[in-house]
Amino acid sequence: MSAPVIVAKDLKLDYRLRGSPLSAPRFIHALKGVSFSVERGSTLAVVGESGSGKSTLARILTLILPATSGDLLLDGEKIDIRKQAVTRDLRRKVQLVFQNPYGSLNPRQKILSVLTEPLKLNTDAPASERNDRAAQMIRRVGLSPDHLHRYPHMFSGGQRQRIAIARALMLNPELLILDEPVSALDLSVQAQILNLLADLQDEFRLTYVFVSHNLSVVRHVADDVIVMLLGEIVERGTSAALFDDPRHDYTRALLAATPRADVEHIRARLAAKAAATASRATPGPG
Repeated sequence: MSAPVIVAKDLKLDYRLRGSPLSAPRFIHALKGVSFSVERGSTLAVVGESGSGKSTLARILTLILPATSGDLLLDGEKIDIRKQAVTRDLRRKVQLVFQNPYGSLNPRQKILSVLTEPLKLNTDAPASERNDRAAQMIRRVGLSPDHLHRYPHMFSGGQRQRIAIARALMLNPELLILDEPVSALDLSVQAQILNLLADLQDEFRLTYVFVSHNLSVVRHVADDVIVMLLGEIVERGTSAALFDDPRHDYTRALLAATPRADVEHIRARLAAKAAATASRATPGPG
């Protein structure tokens, strides 16, 4: 078994609420001692309802928020952004894909600028190299280099999420934090994006932390799952074990409330459609 890419040990995050002159300040405990590890090339899903702490955890893992206490290790190196700046090397290792692809893209920037900006900020690569990398990556997510000269509003939701994924990959990261990456998309488009993420993970040996409330999606993408409730992990296990034999009442309630979206059926339907299109495009004999 390979060494973990990321290890969290007893991560806690407290928000301090200002008290009145006659009362002491109060604290909201957003995370209450979260521990886990993620093996290289695998996918860990973090599931829970709104307010469970999963998005807070995602922002700690992407070095946006500092934990109040606990340890975070990346490739065996302890990271504490309360005491150290986020270096270029750290920023290259971890990237975040947001839920809303339109909200995460600057509407005033053409896609070429969107994709090359991470290289401009975090590397010394010349403009020609940055542009070549953008063209390479936009192809890799299923779009055309012609799209580099358009603005975000000119794309569909699925295309914008492809662009957001391409931007996250520009720095060759080891770890992608995927915060509800398909929840804003139609079911058929969800399947396309999930297939793309699977292909990219195999090609680049990426490690994913997949944050979601949608267990029907998680079941098909995750190797391991942790279930969060009010800032704590209440159940963890392999995807197969957790879905086949959930132990915690909260996990069973989540499963019972999840619509049974047949992702495998959607994938098969898309594959059949692609095969039919290819067949029609192939000229016959003679």
